Amino acid sequence: MQIDENIRGSDVYVIQTLANPVNDNFLELLFLLDACKRANAKTITAVVPYFSYGKGDKMDDLQVSVRARVCADAITVSGAGRVIFVDLHTQQIQGFFNIPVNNLHALPIFCNALKEKSLVDPVIVAPDIGFIKQARSFAKALDCPVVMIHKDRIDHNENPVVVDVFGDVKGKSAIIVDDFIATGGTLLAAAHKLNEMGASSVWAAVTHGLFTRNAFERINDSPIDGLMITDTIDNQAILTGKKIYVLSVAPLICNAILGN
Repeated sequence: MQIDENIRGSDVYVIQTLANPVNDNFLELLFLLDACKRANAKTITAVVPYFSYGKGDKMDDLQVSVRARVCADAITVSGAGRVIFVDLHTQQIQGFFNIPVNNLHALPIFCNALKEKSLVDPVIVAPDIGFIKQARSFAKALDCPVVMIHKDRIDHNENPVVVDVFGDVKGKSAIIVDDFIATGGTLLAAAHKLNEMGASSVWAAVTHGLFTRNAFERINDSPIDGLMITDTIDNQAILTGKKIYVLSVAPLICNAILGN
């Protein structure tokens, strides 16, 4: 990895999202940070729109690695003096770094786009108890109520089952909010349940669109009327989707770089 420009004494921003191929992109980020450090950059900021190891923020079992912490140490040692993320999986990840961390939120971008849709009688839906705080922030911005879904996973598999919905969605425009979509299991289970309970329409606002397995096809065949995602991940599949709306996080990152 080599820098072809003279960056001595410059404020450098290395922008690298950690989507597939995850490990290749992560190593490329580390090598870029190290190259900038050795080129005597004045300051180095790592801009990581999607932090793929964010779910590894705790010990899931005995004798396992806290992956997010390992990545945080590697980014810091490689030369970053500051890190910018977009919608980290959990806030505690910021504490893994001993350098300044900015966790940007896509909420304003989603809310502006949802307002343009002129949805009738909207209600925000939290997919689980862990996302209720963020859901309340959406509800406050859109001046609407919050509904929470209680789900379970039977037989320890990856297919969630919606057990109950706390709140009224009948005749309302239900908007499911979450930080990322992978297989789409949680989102699709929630959409089907909301549709059964009489929601007039089902929308979703999800920051990071991974679309693993056959999630993309399943969403197009589901009761979901529209899914809004951001461009933190480059996924060519979204270009052919009839229900997918891609919103840019460039304004968020630009404001963070400019210090606004």
